[in-house]
Amino acid sequence: MKKIIAFAFCVFTATSVIAALPPLTPEAQEAANLAKAKTAYGDKVGAYQLCQAQNRVADRFKVSGAPAPAACTAPPPFVPPVVAAAAAPAVPVAPATK
Repeated sequence: MKKIIAFAFCVFTATSVIAALPPLTPEAQEAANLAKAKTAYGDKVGAYQLCQAQNRVADRFKVSGAPAPAACTAPPPFVPPVVAAAAAPAVPVAPATK
């Protein structure tokens, strides 16, 4: 019973800590977007390599008269996502004089 209560307490504490995280800075957001783009590109490359491997196996066990396996399309080279245009720097406002 103590383990269940301790586990529930840890889950509740971890959830509240994660919910209170501050928003990402623009640099961190760009890094996250780049990582997401690299992961998506890696998935495309992996799918292409899997297609090639499946075609090699299909060619090895192909029965005469059977259609050839579908051609694999290579993914285009990796292009990093476009960086958002930098916002114009804010002009400091002079303090009001009395």
